[in-house]
Amino acid sequence: MPTEPSARAAPRRPSRWWYLVFTLLVGGGALALLGDGARKIPYSEFERLARHDKLTGVVQVGESDVRGAFVEDGREVSFETVPPPDAETAALLKERKVEYTGLADNELARWLPWLLVPIVILFVFWIVASRGQSGTSLTALQFGRHRARIHAEKDTLARFSDVAGVDEAVEEVKEVVEFLKNPERFQGLGGRVPKGVLLVGMPGTGKTLLARAVAGEASVPFLSISGADFVEMYAGVGASRVRDLFGRAKDLGPCIVFIDELDALGKARGAAATGASEEREQTLNQLLVEMDGFETNSGVIVLAATNRPEVLDQALLRAGRFDRQVVVDRPDVRGRLEILRLHTRNIKLGRVVDLAVIARRTPGVTGEDMGNLVNEGALLAARRGRDQVGMAHIEEAIDRVMAGLERRSRLISPREKMVVAVHETGHAIAACALPHADPLHRVSVIPRGIGVGGMTLQLPKEDKSLLTRAELLDRIAVLLAGREAEDLLFGDVSTGAANDLQRVTDLATRMVIEFGMSERMGPVHLGDASAPRFLRGDARSDRSVSDETAREIDLEVRRIVAEQEERVRTLLTDRKRHLAAIARVLRDKETLDARTFRKLLDTPVRRRQEVDS
Repeated sequence: MPTEPSARAAPRRPSRWWYLVFTLLVGGGALALLGDGARKIPYSEFERLARHDKLTGVVQVGESDVRGAFVEDGREVSFETVPPPDAETAALLKERKVEYTGLADNELARWLPWLLVPIVILFVFWIVASRGQSGTSLTALQFGRHRARIHAEKDTLARFSDVAGVDEAVEEVKEVVEFLKNPERFQGLGGRVPKGVLLVGMPGTGKTLLARAVAGEASVPFLSISGADFVEMYAGVGASRVRDLFGRAKDLGPCIVFIDELDALGKARGAAATGASEEREQTLNQLLVEMDGFETNSGVIVLAATNRPEVLDQALLRAGRFDRQVVVDRPDVRGRLEILRLHTRNIKLGRVVDLAVIARRTPGVTGEDMGNLVNEGALLAARRGRDQVGMAHIEEAIDRVMAGLERRSRLISPREKMVVAVHETGHAIAACALPHADPLHRVSVIPRGIGVGGMTLQLPKEDKSLLTRAELLDRIAVLLAGREAEDLLFGDVSTGAANDLQRVTDLATRMVIEFGMSERMGPVHLGDASAPRFLRGDARSDRSVSDETAREIDLEVRRIVAEQEERVRTLLTDRKRHLAAIARVLRDKETLDARTFRKLLDTPVRRRQEVDS
């Protein structure tokens, strides 16, 4: 995602060395004002020095003081004194043999430097301390101002050419660009462009990039702010910031106001009123008023992004506010290929790199993740001293992002490594043998991440938005194959199938309560559909049924799992010799690609190979 510099960049802070120099200069000037270190003597002492010819150099006689030097112990000493006010007083004091001197006319002038020096030093330290704080800290008078980052039209670098994989969303927002460029075209026909456009999608799908591209194509200022920036501990601050933001937008119009993470600000208002919720609701109310307050011809377009549209207040989604919703979905295989081409424009790729294979191998991956994969591949190639990024680097980057870092340093006993090899070989044999399973891509026993002892990767032929009952059953069978392979060869099972069993239970439960794929329960939906899937937990927590129906659901789920368990056990029993032989090869080589694995599976095993105990 391109990064746009702010049109109103924060002023550059001067180096702290300047504060030190400033302090030294002020201190030196103050010391100069304090004097040159001359000794203060009584005037009578000055007269005695004069009578005995002890004075040297030029004596400076002023209206209020006398300065000069005298010789003492063979060295010259500077002095200063103040004469008496009149001759009569001086004569009287001399007669009485009393030492005397005068009084300075302005005693404050002598002590003023001593007062100024500590004040100036404290002031300098206060400046340094205040500048050292966060640049976003606000004083009490600035709480009500908006925190939006304003990007000028020349600084908004994103264009539609930088957005890939979401062609439908781009077409939807192009109307906004046309309106900002040529508003007369719409106003002449009496039509109006939506005041607000809400971008909805999973995290990382490119909602913010799309908003910046709209501003870049329209060549208008772009005000970017997060929904959380409106929230503050002081009452009334959020509403004040909303007013200030829209006031600034009207001054800059035509422009685009982009509010990221709108759900932090626009959650549905409820009956329970606490201090925090009341402040948030006041901020939301002010936002609703401001969006109704400006006219369609003001040139201000509000874009917002969220991945939780179901929690937004309905008043935000009505006509006249965010009356258009644009879904920015995860890219399909063609979109992922376009994203890969976009991210590899400046990457030196090897000749063997096939972006189409990478796109096929990453179903469900977002555009942001695709960029991360390419970057990880480039880092791996650079770390190994290569001048080009090869296919192996990208493949390893995919494994690293999806499953975690390799942990070759992890100490594994030969027995445990063989158990993992048998487990993964069972998955791979089922993937190759079952007709509706995704084709095998690679199988490995290299530990990765946390608790991942091995990995069996399948490469779908194409993206699917619909799955048949046969495909779901084959997925369940592939997941159960690892555990059944352990039981078949060792007569025991390990804890390595915990994640497999969780996914099996979730798939089987969804088949029963969501998809209507159970003959016993019939074509009914028995789950809670009030929230999107990614917000609800697993399928087992989505039930809104009676206890009797819940018991029937549990029995049906167990039946589906038991049937697939028996099915895959029969499949592996027929290939038991291949299971043992391939597991031994996988244990030694640690990684097998699909071609090598199928070749081993098609090779006859002439004698029974015993598994290491």
